[in-house]
Amino acid sequence: METSILAFIGGTEIMWIAIVVLVLFGAKKVPELMKGVGTGIREFKKASKDVQDEVQRVMDEPERPSTPPSSSTPPVRPPSDIISHSPKA
Repeated sequence: METSILAFIGGTEIMWIAIVVLVLFGAKKVPELMKGVGTGIREFKKASKDVQDEVQRVMDEPERPSTPPSSSTPPVRPPSDIISHSPKA
């Protein structure tokens, strides 16, 4: 469910927000501020798309058969003096 925050804000609220922004930042700083916000949103969308593309690429790759992990150590042999030999009769 995708809902825009602007759906809950009416015209009066937008006017008050604009007045507060003008008072806080001044008329000369508002264009710079909005440019920075636009650049940030653009970069966020680009990074989000890159992540989605990477996830899709990984999901589209054929699954490789898994091989059992190879042991780097040789099997352990018991010492020869512990092995008991049956006595010869």
